[in-house]
Amino acid sequence: MSRLDRFSADWLARVFLLWLGLHATVPATAQAQVVSEYGMKAVLFYRLSQFVYWPAGEKAPSPLILCVVGKNPFGPAINQLSQDGANIEVRLAPGDPTACHLLFISRSEAGNLESWLNRTDGKRIVTVSDIAGFARAGGMIELPVEGERVSIVINRRTAQKKGFEFNAQLLRLARVIEP
Repeated sequence: MSRLDRFSADWLARVFLLWLGLHATVPATAQAQVVSEYGMKAVLFYRLSQFVYWPAGEKAPSPLILCVVGKNPFGPAINQLSQDGANIEVRLAPGDPTACHLLFISRSEAGNLESWLNRTDGKRIVTVSDIAGFARAGGMIELPVEGERVSIVINRRTAQKKGFEFNAQLLRLARVIEP
């Protein structure tokens, strides 16, 4: 097992334990479910960058710029990411989404989804959302809730058109579509 595979397996185990901890310590109210869902999605949004192979010849960006357009569903969880010593910058409602490395398109922007995808077309931006059907619509990574867990759906064709590829560990965990 390579060093990267060991890191990936370790990271996935930690994310699972974090998710499990959120569900075990939060009361089972509807509001608590929303908090734990988006707490998990915030962590996934950031951690996905560690499983992305940037286009040939490019290094992973530093600082990593994470952007959220539309209503911020993550609440304070997204701001905690940039305070944890990681070399990332979080931008909410960025004026120029082309300056972002990972762009989360919130559900509040479902009516503008095509516009957002067009604005990122041809740009080196990993698009992420939890809008139903996002990956099939041309987005790169969709984070749907299936049962009681957050899943990952990857549109590999869209990613490859932009020069991105994903770590094999992530591809095994995700549902990959190639519309």
